[in-house]
Order: sequence, then C-alpha cells, then structure tokens
Amino acid sequence: MRRTGDLKLIQELNRSIILDEIRHHGPTSRTDISKKHQLSPTTVSSAVHELIQEGLVGESGVGYSSGGRKPRLVQFLPDQQCIIGVSLKKSSIRITEMNLEATVKREISEPIRCIGQPIIERLIALLTNFLSQTSCVENCAGIAVIVQGVVDADEGIIRLNSKLNLVNVPIKKMLEERFRMPVFVDNDTNAFILAEKNFNSLDSYKNMVYVTVGDGVGAGIIVNGDIYRGRSGGSGEFGHTSIDLHGDSCECGSRGCLENYVSWPVIHTRIFSSLSRGTSSKMLDMANGDVTKISLVHYRQALRENDPLAVSINDEVAQYLSVGLVNLVHLFNPEVVILGGELLIENASLFDQVATHLETQTLRTLADGMDVRLTTLGKEFEMLGAASVLLQEKFRFTL
Repeated sequence: MRRTGDLKLIQELNRSIILDEIRHHGPTSRTDISKKHQLSPTTVSSAVHELIQEGLVGESGVGYSSGGRKPRLVQFLPDQQCIIGVSLKKSSIRITEMNLEATVKREISEPIRCIGQPIIERLIALLTNFLSQTSCVENCAGIAVIVQGVVDADEGIIRLNSKLNLVNVPIKKMLEERFRMPVFVDNDTNAFILAEKNFNSLDSYKNMVYVTVGDGVGAGIIVNGDIYRGRSGGSGEFGHTSIDLHGDSCECGSRGCLENYVSWPVIHTRIFSSLSRGTSSKMLDMANGDVTKISLVHYRQALRENDPLAVSINDEVAQYLSVGLVNLVHLFNPEVVILGGELLIENASLFDQVATHLETQTLRTLADGMDVRLTTLGKEFEMLGAASVLLQEKFRFTL
C-alpha cells in the first residue's frame, strides 16, 4: 500500500511539474520537457495525454528539428476552465469570473451593510445569481475565497474576522454543499504573496514578507519557501501588533494596534476630524463639500496636488507603518519586503518614506541585501490572489 501511495504521489508531482512547465514556457515539446526536468518520455507523454483529455493543454503545431520528425508542440489553454474569485472584506463583497491566467471576464461587487451570519447568507445569494449567468459552470475549476482575519486554509474555516463578526464559519463546507464544486479558502494576504510568487516570478526568493495596507493591515510570510501559517492559521495578523501600550482600544480587545494608525478607515476619520475643526483641504472640494464622500481616490489626488492635510496624514502613516515593518523585518529576516494594498496604490510618497526608514532603521546585518519593493500586481491584486490560491491547491502549480 505504501509503495502504491508513493507512486501516486510521484505521478501527481510529475504532472504538476509538466503542467507548470507548459503553462510558463509553452508552446513546448514533450521531448524538451523530458530533457529539462529529467523525466522519462513515457512519463511526460502519459501526463500530457491526461492534460489534453482534461482540456488544460492542447497541441499547437510542430517545432524545429535538426533531423528526423518534427516534434509536436503543446500549450496551456487558460480559457477552457474558469475560476470564480471571491473577495470578502470589511467594506464589500466582490465576485469575479476569471480564466486560468486570472484574466477577469465578468464581475459584480456590493457594499457590505451587515455583519455576522447575514454576510454569509448574502454572499451565497450573490454567488447563486452570479453563477446562474456564468456560461462556464460546467467547466469551472472551483471557487476561491479570500478573506481578512484568521483562516484555517486546510479546513476552509474563517476562525476569526473581528471586523465582520465572523467566528468559526465553515465557509468551504457551506459553499461546496450549496454549489457542488471545489472551494478553496485562504487569508487575503497569504493569497497576495502567492500571487507575487505566481505572477511576478519571484521563485528565487525563499524568505519573503508581503504587507498589505487598506481596509486593514496584514502580512503574508514565506519562510524557507513555504507560507508560514502558525498553529491555527493566525500568523500575519500584523495589524494587531501593538505600537502603543496606552493607545486607542481596538476591536480585537487590545490597545495601540498598528491598524488603528495606518488603515484607510482611520485615515478617513482623521480627515473628518480635521475638516470638522476648520482645517481646509482640496479633498472637501473633490467630494463636492460632503466629507462623508471623501474616498481613497480623493486622498491620492490630494497627495499628488500636495494638499497640506493629506501630506501631513500620509507622513504620519509612513512613520507608524515603518516602525511596525522594522519590527517585522527583525523577526523574520526576509530577503524581500513587498508593500501592497489599496493605500499603497499610486502613493509613491508613502512607499519612498517607508523604504528609506527600513534602510536606515533596520539592523545593518539584516538590511544589507534586503530588497524592498512595491507590488506590481496592479489594481487586480485581490483576484490575482484568489486565483493563485486555487491554482496552487487544485493544480499544484509550482510557486
């Protein structure tokens, strides 16, 4: 039994390697795959045959030959199956239909107006309607859900999301029973760091930290090539590390949490308070005089126009975020720190200040050779993350 199990595992690993090679470097030939990965021609041919039968790859002409019969080429077929991506966060639910390269074909989004179990009920209702209009349901690779908070990825359970008041929600089981297709669930920041590996070719880095700043603050951590999840999936709750013992109380029950100093909801509150005290700002004009309508888009535009209030708040955010990041670097000693999230999009000033602070305030031994970069995933970083969770778990793509 053990030998049979070992053989099956080897076959699955070889299949993953072959599919990954075709995906990243196709069109390619069976012979080239065999030589590059030192796999037998029989192993490669058998795996490619299975992949063709499943519609994941297809033949695409012939290649060059210096003599003898020209080899048949095979290529990845990303449009033969679809992924349903779900981003569940404090402010909204977003659902997309993507191909296997995470190209968004169709989407819906809705602001969240409730907390607790009603959120899950609303998500199921939205998914039901969305899937009823999706042509690829019969060829759907599955549903990928990314969510903030403590997530047990193996069991697909949201252990804790204090913002949405979700505790021990077996979302994987609930969605699989309702929609009869595979469901994959992970913490959003873990998904983002997978996307960096998957779509930005960062395979050379084995120790990475990805920090996202937006509705909240989180960290995805890769140690020795694997995501570090902790005992119950709670690693990376970077936003709930305290930087002020006597600071404001947090919804998590602690005080002085980093998230209470650098996330967008807190920034919006500061803008509101400053304007209420009579401080002038272009942001109010951008929102047609309605402070409640001031958005991240207005904030970014105000920064580009050197609005004093926006610049002052941004500088303070940079200081607090830098303090937290230095602590994170001292704990994990990464090769690269990647900064992302909605607050970093089109906010070069924030990134530049944080990068400079990391360079000057981190222990020299740890700072030397460490790369600090801004994510290049773009505005679709959430769905790239969701797709990466499914691609790794279902197809075992090498990340």
